[in-house]
Amino acid sequence: MPKYMITYLGGDKPSSPEEGQKHFAKYEEWLFSLGSSAVSPMNPIRNTSTVNPDGSVTSGSKTSMSGYTIVESESIEAAISMARACPFLDINGSLEVSELIKMPG
Repeated sequence: MPKYMITYLGGDKPSSPEEGQKHFAKYEEWLFSLGSSAVSPMNPIRNTSTVNPDGSVTSGSKTSMSGYTIVESESIEAAISMARACPFLDINGSLEVSELIKMPG
């Protein structure tokens, strides 16, 4: 079955620890609702460095990516449907859904 990466971009920071816990509970509920479709559910990222074409390294990212989830689904439309239910959208974040291509070998 095809795999898709749901990439988390942007999003507002919680205004309090309580708000953060409330949002995280919604996020966990959403992940649980995906069942076995969520093959790699929680992958936050931080401390990003960018390696530039000239070989120099700068601190930080050129995107606002904060993490990703990998799901299995029959089609990209089904993966998009999963993403539409994600509470990350409630905090003004965007989600990109991309099909992962299996390389030979």
